Amino acid sequence: MSDVALALGGASFDGLVKIEELAGQGMVTLRGDLTDKAIVKAVKDVFGVALPDIRETAFSGSTGALWMSPDEALLLCSYDEAQAKADELAGKLADAHALVVNVSDARAVFQLKGSLLREVIAKLAPVDMSPDAFKPGMVRRTRMAQVAAAFWMDDASTARVVCFRSVGEYVFNLLSTAADTNASVGHYSS
Repeated sequence: MSDVALALGGASFDGLVKIEELAGQGMVTLRGDLTDKAIVKAVKDVFGVALPDIRETAFSGSTGALWMSPDEALLLCSYDEAQAKADELAGKLADAHALVVNVSDARAVFQLKGSLLREVIAKLAPVDMSPDAFKPGMVRRTRMAQVAAAFWMDDASTARVVCFRSVGEYVFNLLSTAADTNASVGHYSS
């Protein structure tokens, strides 16, 4: 794998949840009509996943797709493959009204691990984090405090947060403050 220059050098924090900056996440933004059969087929051919429904994710191993808006998906793969996959997808969509951009170096990714991750995220984002309203396989593109972010749950105790690299330190500090062991509210935990 190429040497990935992390925004925070691999920062981590252990509190109500363990927070780790992740390395090596390839990210390709796709803008276009996500119901267009040519776009759907091209994504399946290149990334091996179907485009997800509204506010959902679709994964096949470490490759995935996140619904970001009615005309935007964030496609995930290994960092080393991102540019080649973006180029291949753009080539397949040359005749479609679509935009494909490798945004891997423009984003920071954090993993939250622990049973209290709902509480940590709920302190920062205006999203109903109750287990009935937000389940693994769902994604939200929203704000965390004052900055744009997206997050999804891989399973009941693991979530990932993506933000712009330029605000990575701010988001890490927000998450760490929300995960401080003196900051638990016990709303979603039993």
